Amino acid sequence: MFFSVLDGTFKICRDAAGIAGNIFAFGLFISPLPTFKRIIRNQSTENFSGLPYIYALLNCLICTWYGTPLISYDNVLVMSVNSIGAVFQMTYIIIFIVHADREKKIKMIGLLLAVFGFLAIIVAGSLQIADRGMRWIFVGLLSCASLVSMFASPLFIINLVIRTKSVEFMPFYLSLSTFLLSTSFFLYGIFNFDAFIYVPNGIGTVLGILQLVLYFYYKTKSAEGSQEPLMVSHA
Repeated sequence: MFFSVLDGTFKICRDAAGIAGNIFAFGLFISPLPTFKRIIRNQSTENFSGLPYIYALLNCLICTWYGTPLISYDNVLVMSVNSIGAVFQMTYIIIFIVHADREKKIKMIGLLLAVFGFLAIIVAGSLQIADRGMRWIFVGLLSCASLVSMFASPLFIINLVIRTKSVEFMPFYLSLSTFLLSTSFFLYGIFNFDAFIYVPNGIGTVLGILQLVLYFYYKTKSAEGSQEPLMVSHA
């Protein structure tokens, strides 16, 4: 009886964390909107790079495959959030290709085809693994590696903030969304006993906290530096 109640509690907590993660994910998904409004307005991709959206699409597709019942148990919320993310990334990539110059168009289309080709290899290869546990481990390791590298990407921005002592290139709401999303799925992975989810999202949580701490530290320092002195001595 006790273990049945405990199991039910864990499932409720898991689902709550997963739903929260799906909600917070929209903060990340819509964060590039100002960039793409500018691209559409100027009818040019200027010096923007399409690589982050290609990589984000690949990550979303791998994690969507991991969340399917063919690979893992009770991870529908992982599948849903990443499938929605894949739609957003595809939309951004299409807009980028439409407004890019010829050289960038060819490069982006080539990378997009490579993403779908790589996903096809992963799907076909994992389905060849008859043992369900080994299939779960194979795809789980791939999704974990993809998530870790995605969460590690802000290290460049963190280094830039420390070096310049400025938060100009670290948007607050993007950092906050990353922290909330990774924390939600860290808890989701804990309650679902899934190391392939809680390990990379635990790393994302730590990096998210670091970004927020740096943001408030340097924002405060900047505000203090810009304050007018209350009394000026001319002695």
